[in-house]
Amino acid sequence: MWNKRMQHTRNGGVTLVELIVAIVIVAVALAGAVAAFTRTDRASVDPVIVRQMATIADGLMEEILLKPFSNDAAAAPAQRIDFAKVADYNNYGKDKKGIVDVEGVAVPGLEHYGVLVEVRHPLAGELLTNVPGDDTWKIVITVRYDGVTDPFKLTGWRTKP
Repeated sequence: MWNKRMQHTRNGGVTLVELIVAIVIVAVALAGAVAAFTRTDRASVDPVIVRQMATIADGLMEEILLKPFSNDAAAAPAQRIDFAKVADYNNYGKDKKGIVDVEGVAVPGLEHYGVLVEVRHPLAGELLTNVPGDDTWKIVITVRYDGVTDPFKLTGWRTKP
């Protein structure tokens, strides 16, 4: 016979095992959230820096596209102010740090930026429709900022008129 005093009753609360399982679940969820925030923070770049990189690339691209098309293989002048054709810009900025104007004067506030210009005829898979490769220049401007791993790239095309 059961006596009410002999009955085993459970008081409210949780067991130690239930508490440990709950702590592990919360810890895993928090670790995932922290990892996501860390990855997002590392991948995000100040929008002002990105906009400045785009502006630098756009300004230089406009300058290059205004130059005449020429397949002349003559060596490029040493100074940017003397560049006379699109091909003269190839490898411009390769060993330079900071942004300079056409006359070579450093632009204040842009010393942490760098630019590299690649001018070449397109490769086989890059050819434009109905335009011979020798009548086309592919221009790639890459702008970097100190501490930012992903550079900004702008690609343009100049064809023979």
